[in-house]
Formats: sequence, C-alpha cells, structure tokens
Amino acid sequence: MKKGTFQPHSIPRKRKIGFLARSSSPTGRRVLRNRRRKGRKNLVNV
Repeated sequence: MKKGTFQPHSIPRKRKIGFLARSSSPTGRRVLRNRRRKGRKNLVNV
C-alpha cells in the first residue's frame, strides 16, 4: 500500500509558515497585520 502524500514535519512547517517567517517578509507582515485587525486569537496557526 502506498503512503499518503502529506507527511507532516513540524520544524520545516514552522520555518516556512511560523511567526518568524511571517515577520521576516513584507507580505508576511501584511498577513499578521490583517489577522491582528480581524482579532484572531492565534496570529499563526502552527
């Protein structure tokens, strides 16, 4: 039987879409700003 396509690993995920990754680029900062404005409890869902 074949493996599923999604094999999650938390460290690469955090590096790619974690808070520091979001903060480091202008578009990521825009994402954080919009999520703050909307009143999200979690700014980044990792």
